[in-house]
Amino acid sequence: MIDLDKYRKIYSQKRNYSVGVEEELMICSPNTGSLINKANEIMESVPDRERYSYELLLSEIETNTPVCRDASEAIVFLSNQRNELRKIGLKEGFKIGISGTHPKAMSLDQKFVSNDSYNWVSDQLRYYAKRNITFSTHVHVSVDNPDRAIKITNATRRWIPALLAISTNSPFFEGVNTGFKSSRSMQFGAFPRTNIPVKIDSFESYISLVNQLIKTKSIEKSRQIWWKIRPHLDYGTIEYRICDVQRSLKKTKMIVALTQALVHSYDQKVRINKNIEDMNYEILNDAFWKSTRFGFNSKLTDCYDGQILLLKDYVYKMLESIRSSLEEFGNLDVISSVEDILTNGTEADEQLSFEKAHGIDNLSKFLMDNVDYNY
Repeated sequence: MIDLDKYRKIYSQKRNYSVGVEEELMICSPNTGSLINKANEIMESVPDRERYSYELLLSEIETNTPVCRDASEAIVFLSNQRNELRKIGLKEGFKIGISGTHPKAMSLDQKFVSNDSYNWVSDQLRYYAKRNITFSTHVHVSVDNPDRAIKITNATRRWIPALLAISTNSPFFEGVNTGFKSSRSMQFGAFPRTNIPVKIDSFESYISLVNQLIKTKSIEKSRQIWWKIRPHLDYGTIEYRICDVQRSLKKTKMIVALTQALVHSYDQKVRINKNIEDMNYEILNDAFWKSTRFGFNSKLTDCYDGQILLLKDYVYKMLESIRSSLEEFGNLDVISSVEDILTNGTEADEQLSFEKAHGIDNLSKFLMDNVDYNY
């Protein structure tokens, strides 16, 4: 069971709006782009094990930044970590690849990391754990008060579909064109507790939920609540777990900057408008589905105010709502990145075009040979 006062204290000690970023990366054969099991070799070779970690599969590695002031500082660390892995790969015989899913890897070929945490996951999820060949970018933003963190979590659920729409990067799975822009969202969605959360009544009620799930052995720790947005109790942050990982560091900076701006902007909004946390949950889920599947000209309904609009206009609506916060952190430049995506497509669209012209075998190589290492 977890202690309410302990986690209140963790939040209260945080610097408001600082960020941390995690990238989940494929470990690939330099010759074919196929996944290979080199996570153990990487963890034995990295200079700072606090900045790297295992994921569920031995063909995946996660990097994580220290606490950063803003997106620009975080990108410096992410670039350094990608370069560190490139250096280790020359010695250990791998390259990193970046995509929300590997286009060809087969579920039953995957090997699990063996530790207490992931042994529990693999035992719980069995076959579906092996299907989790997925790779995401997670963004943490600190809030110095847990009650406000809950309110911001509730309010910013509104923009989950917009964040996913501009970051889709996983159209293929097990050699199949899935017809989805983000098949990662569908694969990981097979896990329990990966949904968009319903409105959380209070920090106390969230702690109560965690304790209830622990009591019934549904989870062993709060981190096994894998919602699209979750309060991260150990870090004193709100963690956004929405976006497919990006090869482009420019697009990664965009995701981090938008997320930080959302938290900053809605921290101000929830103080004066209690109703901003309320929205139509079914409509929100419908918009999320549209973002996984269709392009920017698809229609959806804003779950907060009921407006029917195109997905691209919904993204612009999000930008307008956080523009002053983007300016506050010196990140107005990321608006041009969003506009470029709305005009020219996401990395998912790039994958689809490349595969059509060159085939899926060459796509596997493309996803490791076209990784951004320097911003």
